[in-house]
Parts: sequence; structure tokens; C-alpha cells
Amino acid sequence: MGSSASAPASDRPPGTPGFVSEVRDSVNLRGFLLVVGALLLQLAFIVSYIGAFHAPSPHRIPIAVAAPRQKAQQTAARLDSLPGSPLKARTVAGQAEARQEILRRDVDAALVVDPRSRTDTLLVASADGPPVAAAVEQVVRKVESSQHRGLRTRDIRAPSSRDSRGLASFYLVIGWMVGGYLAASILAVVAGARPSTLHRTVIRLIALALYAVASGLGGAIIAGPVLHALPGHFAQLWAVGALTVFAAAAVTVALQVLLGVLGIGVAILLFVVIGNPSAGGAYPYPLLPPFWRTVGPYIPTGAATNAVRNIVYFSGNAVTGPLCVLGAYAFGGIVLSVVLSAVIRRRPPRAGG
Repeated sequence: MGSSASAPASDRPPGTPGFVSEVRDSVNLRGFLLVVGALLLQLAFIVSYIGAFHAPSPHRIPIAVAAPRQKAQQTAARLDSLPGSPLKARTVAGQAEARQEILRRDVDAALVVDPRSRTDTLLVASADGPPVAAAVEQVVRKVESSQHRGLRTRDIRAPSSRDSRGLASFYLVIGWMVGGYLAASILAVVAGARPSTLHRTVIRLIALALYAVASGLGGAIIAGPVLHALPGHFAQLWAVGALTVFAAAAVTVALQVLLGVLGIGVAILLFVVIGNPSAGGAYPYPLLPPFWRTVGPYIPTGAATNAVRNIVYFSGNAVTGPLCVLGAYAFGGIVLSVVLSAVIRRRPPRAGG
């Protein structure tokens, strides 16, 4: 009978690719490698943040000792010899000099020894990070107790009332950094990771410079006049913000020109995975493990955080180094982007490809 002809083995129309082919087309080798890269980036994020923050401990926190000469030397030697080297002591002539050392950012605290009393004074500046002030106080109090002496603590430069934990500087910088590499990444998605000509690279950098000026202005307005978390110093914050955003953006462009879309991942690795936990935000440098406290000042996130704190709370002292770091990243990003764009040419598509 004609109706007894066997039915097709599959309802799939002729010529439709099979499941394996669809999987191969949906997840090609390039896509697979990018996903693997994302997994590695995720794991690096976990390692970096837990590694930096899981066990903060003081290490060679600079502290001044103000006392009569012989007493000052004895006290400094005692502090330097503590197990684990939590403090690094230096002697100063008196309390006034000790105070100036803190405000110039030469030391993080100062112990003022009064030989006429059984109680000494610890000067701290918690605006640079309350955890460091607390760690120094804990260590010094134990030492003083072992000598049967009392200790009172004076905070000579506290954060503003709307920045009680001293984190506003850090979060402002994080916002600026995210804006910088995100803007560069968006342009890569819209117009291609590698600009097709040198002129387009220059145009992209100019566009990002204008974005950086607007981004720096917006952050300064929010942190200052709007939320009053970082009051005053509006123009300086705007300038630092613009430089920070452009440094992140320019380096991201250079990495994209060199590596294509992979450059975005490398930028995230540098600025987020390594840069955020080593910035001295949640825990200042003296409390971080060796790797993070070493690299932190030389990554834009840490440099900008230091610059903002020192501008707002310490009269602009010790900002030259951080600004040089930000400037080096911005200038280096420009130079690398331009040079690489001039050298690397987009390969013409292969015939039939």
C-alpha cells in the first residue's frame, strides 16, 4: 500500500544543521576561549579580594616618638623590636614636630612621652584610614601597659562627619575608574576594539578626554556640594577626577589596540581585580599583605585615593607622587595607543572568509 511508506527518521527539514553543529556554531573556539578567560578573571577576583582582606595585620606603620633624647631612643627601639614588626619608629624633637610629621604624611601616628607623668599621648589621624589608627593604638597600648603606663589617644585629623569611616575618597575614585574603562569599552563595542586608522584612535582619545572632564566634574559635585562627604577643594577634586578617568580610559584604549577585545579583560584585571583591594581604601597599605601594599601606590586606583585624601584632609601634602603616577598612566596610554595604531594594521579579510 502507498500509505504504508515509512515516516522520516526526523521531523527536521532537509538541510537543517544538527544539534552538534548548532552547538559548534553557537560556541566557537573564540567564544570558548573568552568564556575561559572570564572564568579565570572571576577566580582572580576572588583570590585578590580574599587574599588582601582576610587577615589584615599592621606592618611597619611609621610612627614618631617625641620625648627627651635618651627616652625617645629607648622607646623607639622598643617599638621597632616588637614581634612581627608592626611599627617603624623615628624620633622627633617634640609634640609640635610630631604633629607636623603626621600632617605632612611622613608618619601615621606619634607617641608623645611625658616623663613627668604616668600617662603618654598617642596622636593619630584617622582621616587617612580609621583601621590604621585603631591598629596603632592597640599595639602601643599593649607596650605602654607592659611598662605600667597609661595612654590617651588624640585624633588630630578625623574624617568629616559625613565620611565617618574615611571611605568616601575610595568610593569616589572607584566610580571614576569604572567610568574610565567602561567608556573606553563601550566605544570598543560600538566601533570596534581596534580603531581602523590612526586618526580614529586620536578621535577616540579626544572623546574620552572630554568624557573624563565631565566625569571628574560630576564626581566632584556629588562628593562635595551634593552629599558634603568631601567638602571643599572642589577644583582640585575635579582636576584629579578628570586625570583619573582619562588615565583609566587611555590605558584601556591602548590595551584594546594591542589585544583587541581581550584588552578589556586585562584592564579589568589591572584596575579592579588588583587595583581595588590594593588601593588603601577598606584597609590602608600598612595593614595589607606584601603584594598588595607594594603595588597599590603604583596603580591609578591607589594613587587617586591617596591624592584625594591628602587634598581633602592634609592640605595637599604628599600628592606629587600620586599625581605623577596618574599622569604616567594617562601619558603612557596616549603614546601606546598612537604608536600601536600606527604600527598595527587591521588584517584584510581572507578571500571567502
